[in-house]
Order: sequence, then structure tokens, then C-alpha cells
Amino acid sequence: MDFAFDRTQHDRAGHLRKDDAWRTPDVRVMVIGGEHVATAGTGIRWLSLDEAPDGEWIFLGIKDGVRYAAVMVDRVPDALAPVSLRTLGPTMAPDEASLGVHAVGIARWHEYHRFCANCGQPTNPAEAGHVRICPACGTHHFPRTDPAVIMLITDGDDRALLGRGQQWPEGRFSTLAGFVEPGESLDDAVRREVLEEVGIQVGEVTYAGSQPWPFPSSLMLGFFGQALTSDITIDENEIAEARWFTRDDVTQMTAASEMLLPPNVSISRWLLQKWHGGTISGRWS
Repeated sequence: MDFAFDRTQHDRAGHLRKDDAWRTPDVRVMVIGGEHVATAGTGIRWLSLDEAPDGEWIFLGIKDGVRYAAVMVDRVPDALAPVSLRTLGPTMAPDEASLGVHAVGIARWHEYHRFCANCGQPTNPAEAGHVRICPACGTHHFPRTDPAVIMLITDGDDRALLGRGQQWPEGRFSTLAGFVEPGESLDDAVRREVLEEVGIQVGEVTYAGSQPWPFPSSLMLGFFGQALTSDITIDENEIAEARWFTRDDVTQMTAASEMLLPPNVSISRWLLQKWHGGTISGRWS
């Protein structure tokens, strides 16, 4: 595969999370606030333990013998050049991207889960940031990931089905996507989401790849699917427009800036590129 965040490059070393032994003087520290990280050039700015600000800690793991951690702050100081990881992703080295999505995913989970779902009391971080424990009732809470399917559907003429969200500008298209429901297989989630959003029935479904997407907590599961029907009926609550596109349509419309497609950071763009087989010039502005 060839998109950002698509594989883990570091050893998460979970066995070191039980105590503070991982906090060695040579640990390299990322500063993170929300989905923003401190940067240097086109990558992450790494600080020493002494340079790091106060905050809650996440031990990320080990890469090439070096230990990495992140410290969570309310807001990354301007002096540390904060940039959204989503923006930074396409320019990052794979090893830094791997550490970045790990840190952002855990940090966003902490933001949204500071209170116990069992009794409502405040929880405390534990195990190097990978658990939250409720001191009132003893419940242990673990980081969550929400599985979502994202799919490129083609018809018998090998046209691609793309949609435009209700809040998107004219010309901005992407593959369809949606969250997996409890008790549902991934294949059935693909079929259900496509049927709900655009009224198309889908037959064969083929898994293509996955991408962590911690904005805030998704795991994107990419698929190709074969349409059994072709008449589109959109769900106007979610979709403003959906159309079938040939490869020539995509090539010509992106070249003329009549179509905006997902950026290279997204698995959606990768699915489109795999179907298209050529160079697609357009991207979301």
C-alpha cells in the first residue's frame, strides 16, 4: 500500500507500560494537543525528557533501540510550531507517522473518556497512558477504536460510484463510507451503507486494506465492491450528490479542476488510484 498511517513501524513494547522504567534520560518526547503535534520542518519535533512540558504521558514504544513517548497538553505552544497530524501526514516519514497516529489516537481517547462510563466519577490514567482506572468503582477503561468501512463500488462497465457529502462544496467527491454496527460483519456493513446512502445493491465485496484514522478514533477498512444495480437514490440527509464516473471522467474533470478528490493521506484516495490505474491530478483544496 502507499498511503499515510498504513502500517506500524515501532514496537509498542506493552510489557514496559506497567511502571515508569521506560522513562529513561534518552527517551524522545512528542508534544501533542488534540490532533496537533509539535513540528520541525516536515516532521515531528522531538524533545528530551528535560525539555518536555508538564502533562499526561503516553509511552509509545521503541524504534531502532530508541524509546519514544508523548506528553499531552491542552494546547501545543506556538513556539513549537503546532500542526494537525492530518495535515502533516503526507510529508512524514513512515516511522514518524506510525508514532504520530499512535499518540494522537490515545490522546483523543483520553480527551473523551475522563469520566467512568460505569459510575460517572473521574478516572485516572495508568499503564503509561493506555488505561484509565476509576478510583471509585475500580473499572478499567481501555482505548477504543471505531471500525468504519470505506468502499469503492464499481458497476458492470467498471465505472466508479462516488458521492458528495451534504456539507461539501460543489465538485468535491469521495468514496462512500460508514461505521460498522454491532453484530455486523464488515462485508454486510459495506452493503448496508451503500444501500442506505445511494440505494445501490452490492454483491461481491473484496477487502483491500486498512488505515488507522485517529480523528478522533476510527479504523478505516477499505473494500472494493461490485454493484448489482445502477439506479441511484440518495439519502438526502447524508448525501448531496452521487454519480457513476468513468476513468476518463475522473482524469478530465480533475485536470480541469471540476472535481476535487481526497488527499493522498487518505485510504479513499488510494482506493481511487488502484481503480483508476493512472495519475489523478486533483485533490481536496
